[in-house]
Amino acid sequence: MGAKSSAVRPRAAVRIAGLGLAGPALLVLLSGCSVNGIGDAFSHFGWPSNGISLQAHRMYDLWIASVIAALVVGIFVWGLIFWCIIRYRKRGDELPVQTRFNMPMEVLYTVTPVLIVAVLFYYTAIVQTDVDKLTKNPDQVVEVVAFKWNWQFNYRDGLGEEANTVASTVGSSDIIPILVLPTGEKIRFEETSKDVIHSFWVPELLFKRDVFPGNVRNQFEVTLDREGRYVGRCAELCGTYHAFMNFELVVVSPEKFDQYLTARKNGATTQEGMEAIGFTGDKAYATTTQPFNTRRQQHSWNQTNSVAAGAGAVATTGK
Repeated sequence: MGAKSSAVRPRAAVRIAGLGLAGPALLVLLSGCSVNGIGDAFSHFGWPSNGISLQAHRMYDLWIASVIAALVVGIFVWGLIFWCIIRYRKRGDELPVQTRFNMPMEVLYTVTPVLIVAVLFYYTAIVQTDVDKLTKNPDQVVEVVAFKWNWQFNYRDGLGEEANTVASTVGSSDIIPILVLPTGEKIRFEETSKDVIHSFWVPELLFKRDVFPGNVRNQFEVTLDREGRYVGRCAELCGTYHAFMNFELVVVSPEKFDQYLTARKNGATTQEGMEAIGFTGDKAYATTTQPFNTRRQQHSWNQTNSVAAGAGAVATTGK
């Protein structure tokens, strides 16, 4: 009787473990059909859900799927722990059957974690490769030039340092720089700095990349899919006025972008170009952020009764 019991018990354990893994696997497969729905139901598991690019959506999907997989594994492990606590709790002074090993179970808890890590690594590598992918002929090329403590955006007619700038926007202490870009097009960013390390960051892109001085030109591409106006920032501590290095990303339709770029090529300023595509009055300036009162003086900073550098810095519309 004892031999029969010991022979049946491993098979029963394997069946239980198999059912425990089959259930989570089925759940993951089903959840893959409605990642957005699950994310909405659980507050996106802490991940920002307002991405505005195709790359941001892929990173979001990877995050939700990874959290679901982690929860499934966690629930399965917790279930086994509580099952063992209840099933093998002490019922008397008799010692339980002593066993040296259980080969099926040892194979199970060795192979399963390796498979889980391999699958997560596989999909992480796919998404990371896709996010970092550079096409040979992007639709638009923007050179991002960072300097203490503002931004210059150059619209280029080609790739690399040899390309020509066809229009340019430079920020100042009085006017927040505006970067206008279209939806549905591959946009290449080429980054360079005139002094120290900065970092180009639009939170809604769910992505940022450092801007280095010298001959290092960091590059990345995005395809925007949502129109709107979004604040951009420097995400690298670059000096005294680091917190003042803001800009605004304005995403418009391809038709409006063509009108804007044509106006800029014909000599229009950034604000005149914005007016040409319907952003008039205060909307021609940044609306998501505004110039900070830097209170710069020759020998000090942030002193009482000091004034901002340049007229108009106190405006709240981005002028």
